[in-house]
Amino acid sequence: MTPGGIPAGVATGVGSWPGTDPREAAAVIVGELPGLPHLVELPGRGVGADTVGRVSALLVDMRFDTTPRGYRLAARPGGVSRRAHDLLRTDLDALQEAWENAGLRGSGRPVKVQAAGPLTLAAQVELPHGHRVLTDRGAVRDLADSLAEGLAAHIAEIAARLETEVVLQLDEPSLADVLNGSLRGASVLNTVPAVPEPEALSILDAVLAPQRVATLVHTCANRPPLDFLRRSAAGALGFDLATLSGTAGLDAVGEALDAGKHLVLGMVPTTKPGTPPTWRDIAEPGARLMDRLGFPRSELARRVTVSPACGLGGASLGWARDALRLAADTAKAFAQDPESLVPQ
Repeated sequence: MTPGGIPAGVATGVGSWPGTDPREAAAVIVGELPGLPHLVELPGRGVGADTVGRVSALLVDMRFDTTPRGYRLAARPGGVSRRAHDLLRTDLDALQEAWENAGLRGSGRPVKVQAAGPLTLAAQVELPHGHRVLTDRGAVRDLADSLAEGLAAHIAEIAARLETEVVLQLDEPSLADVLNGSLRGASVLNTVPAVPEPEALSILDAVLAPQRVATLVHTCANRPPLDFLRRSAAGALGFDLATLSGTAGLDAVGEALDAGKHLVLGMVPTTKPGTPPTWRDIAEPGARLMDRLGFPRSELARRVTVSPACGLGGASLGWARDALRLAADTAKAFAQDPESLVPQ
């Protein structure tokens, strides 16, 4: 385990998985990712099962309803919140069953859980009158506080069920849009102003800081705002390695490592490439990254966890399994012999 509590030299998944069978999915994840399995998300089940809708089951004294564009805050519990709650209960039961079947209770193996972060929720969920929650700073704070409280209870339940430590991942796919002011408003005539970084950081940390577990923020943005995330309370940063561009991107990764952050590197494509890669094809960019940054390759075993580039909900089941195996083989290479991957 790293100082931040995230296992290094192992593989994990980002969150989503193809199909609709939670027991099958949990069994695969626990079997293929022994170092850091996760509570699977199955967005193929529809409303209440996707990244945003699922949070309706976690919030305290808040809930969602649906709109033609997605979700909005609702005045009282309805079908969406009940469905999200029922699906989450089913997923927890499936994970507990797979965990016990694998003999992992009391083993000390940690498990990861995911939830949409407060900035993405505020960007994607609407107020009752149709504007994004992000346009109402008071509503944003209420949403963040509700999420923090709900996640603490969620984590405590999982820790008790599995008798293990929990790692929390907040997913922030809309983070770059929030910071850049590139979100559309309720109509083409409206825009949503950018949230200043200090304010956005305060909102994110309002959810991260109260948690008594290791924390990770993941983003699938094309240009992940790593400088911003480095200043957050998260112990680890997760992103698609292929999105790094130019010296600025490399410098941001180096500064994150210098700041003591753990990295969850998205290295395996989320859909099957035309030419299927080998684990060595996946691993070599990680070795080159450390070389270019001037860090010893041993940091791959101490400070890096390997994952697919993003969620696998849109992949075929066959490729999703292959992606986990490639990630696991890559992590094994990082842990055992990173010096042999490519000439320095």
